[in-house]
Amino acid sequence: MSNREFYEVDVPIHDSTNPDRQGLHVFTGVADSPAAALRRAHEVYDAALAAHTAGLEIPARQADSWGASGLRPGWQMEWTAAKAGPWHNPLSCTPSGFAL
Repeated sequence: MSNREFYEVDVPIHDSTNPDRQGLHVFTGVADSPAAALRRAHEVYDAALAAHTAGLEIPARQADSWGASGLRPGWQMEWTAAKAGPWHNPLSCTPSGFAL
């Protein structure tokens, strides 16, 4: 049985027309490793961007909880600087979040 946990992937972003405007895009969902979480975040982002570019609705959150809401057209994702790890709910009273 795999160890599936809720992960967070933090991807630095910047405005392509004004690189001084920077931010962080956060993805969350279920994965069994940080590498798998990073892969899923990239997949859902690519699907959302493709849908937006085609004039279609951005796909809904997937069954494994991954989704790409808050897409910012014109902002560049810095995937090489992305960091993935277990998600810690800032509103939780437990230090470790939860596992699935």
